[in-house]
Amino acid sequence: MTRSSHMRLLALAGLLALSLLLAACGDDPGSAGAGPRPDPPAERRATTVVAALGDSITAGTPLWDPDPSVRAQIGPALDERSQWAYWYERDHPGTEVRNCGINGQRTDEIAQRLDGCARGADVLVVQGGINDIAQGRPVADAADDLDTMVRRGKAAGLRVAMVELLPWNNGYPAAAPLIDDLNRRIRAIGRREGVPVAPWYTALEDPAAPGRMRTDLTIEGDHPSVAGYRRLAARVRIP
Repeated sequence: MTRSSHMRLLALAGLLALSLLLAACGDDPGSAGAGPRPDPPAERRATTVVAALGDSITAGTPLWDPDPSVRAQIGPALDERSQWAYWYERDHPGTEVRNCGINGQRTDEIAQRLDGCARGADVLVVQGGINDIAQGRPVADAADDLDTMVRRGKAAGLRVAMVELLPWNNGYPAAAPLIDDLNRRIRAIGRREGVPVAPWYTALEDPAAPGRMRTDLTIEGDHPSVAGYRRLAARVRIP
């Protein structure tokens, strides 16, 4: 081999070694022998947020309340299943129900909390009216408040649903015709505004005692039992 040929071979060997070194430096640190890279984390599933706005029937009275200070007063009987929100979330994965129920409130009081409850939500469920009847407020005024809440929700870009009043055992028979009247008005609002109305009245009514809840579906004649709340959740239809 001539000297010039020997020098060319040395140059080629040097270039080969340099190329191998550069390729190794281009790899990610620590990649050698590390095996395949893990897949990126899966994207979180989108959640539908439902703003449940109402009175004690939304809150979950008597065994639950969204307010921790109220829950502290319930004692050992406390049961988170005593709210339709619990059952709806359980049966509809990917849905979060924001419980905005306050015991004893009339529809005009409930309406004052709409903006705060619905902020950031996708759906608004409007419930209320029995305390208006219990406190002697005209049914027409309660219906107007419910109508206004529905229209405000729609104007804010929310999907909106309504629910009926329940039978009221402890208000029977005096309150029965007023409840029927307000429920007729609620259904009329639903038809006019194109929003679904959950048939809560018949869900809990006792066929053997019209105008009253079944004894196994109420705790004390004013509010549902856990089984009653579960039936209510099954009848809510989110548009």
